[in-house]
Amino acid sequence: MPWSVAPLRLGRSWIVAPDVRTLRERWNRLVAADAEEREELFRPSRARTPSSSVAALPGQRTGTVRFARETGPCPEPVRLAHGPFDEQWLLPDHRLIDVARPELWRVADAHQLFAVEQGYVPGAAGPALLVTAALPAGRSPAGRPGRIRPLFRRPGGEEPNLAPGLLPWLSERYGTRVTAPDVPAWALAAARPSPKGCRVPLPADPDVWATGVELGRRLTDIQLRGARGGERPRLPGGRRPYVRAPIPARPTTLAYEPGEEALTLDDGRISPVPAEAWEFHVGGVRMLEQWFTHRTAPAEPGALEAIGPAAWPQEWTSELLELVTVLALLAARDGERAALTEGPLLPRAALREAGVLPVPDTARRPASVLDHQEEGPEGQFALL
Repeated sequence: MPWSVAPLRLGRSWIVAPDVRTLRERWNRLVAADAEEREELFRPSRARTPSSSVAALPGQRTGTVRFARETGPCPEPVRLAHGPFDEQWLLPDHRLIDVARPELWRVADAHQLFAVEQGYVPGAAGPALLVTAALPAGRSPAGRPGRIRPLFRRPGGEEPNLAPGLLPWLSERYGTRVTAPDVPAWALAAARPSPKGCRVPLPADPDVWATGVELGRRLTDIQLRGARGGERPRLPGGRRPYVRAPIPARPTTLAYEPGEEALTLDDGRISPVPAEAWEFHVGGVRMLEQWFTHRTAPAEPGALEAIGPAAWPQEWTSELLELVTVLALLAARDGERAALTEGPLLPRAALREAGVLPVPDTARRPASVLDHQEEGPEGQFALL
């Protein structure tokens, strides 16, 4: 997947929140402030201030006047993969984002999937590659963030982001038709971390390839959580987590009781929670703890980040139960993933001999997308 994009640099944390209502309240608070207070609440950076003049993000109907003069309603928040297994909401306003990567927004639609490399941490357990249907921020819990690789280079599921000649070469090697979604499916199942980035070995055995692609499809369905028409992930009956004691209005601690397979949020209690879900790490960071911290960490009084729900919302509980399910289902597949690269592998030289490598520079750059007009600063049209 030669075309890749660096992670987003949001620049200010208040433009992201786990719920939509919080973002609308923050926006209303900001636009109601006078000029001096607006400047302080905005949190200016070198890339963005209330006086910055920028174009609208592709596909978003947001204002392009300088934010210092903004008085309109809050733009509709969009779903953001804020980090591994942590979908939140983002204000899709280019005036608020330091580096938004517009090339990603141009191809983000109902057909797109994003493969997101995870930062390399020596000795750390966890997947090297994740997939999401939401726009990814590309954040990594620890270590250097990886790259974001869209499956398609154009909207509408057009032009797979694959090395030219790869699909026919794989089809001939494995004696079966290999499609564009098969490649990221295999990568999701077989990817390994390395200091130089995510490594994806190719098996010599066609049966191993077929097994890995099928496993990757299952892993994709689990990680997408019902997006793109799939089913919501579910554990077998008797192993599904439930709330056994109500979660308090403002929980401050998260802990795990191995003997009871219980996740506790102060006096709140969820079980059964498999130990594998609790111990699921990415980049050396426990995912359940990170998810909880992103929703309960104290904010600076008076800052926009301090605006949030007065009590723990019911939808957060539902998201937590689903996250436990996702992590448990993924952990149960670890043994299958490890077995994929035990046999003979195809050498890199074989790709060079076939002309698949090296990849031409044009395949590493974003495709031209000129199917709609994009508004530039102060209402001008942007030239692409």
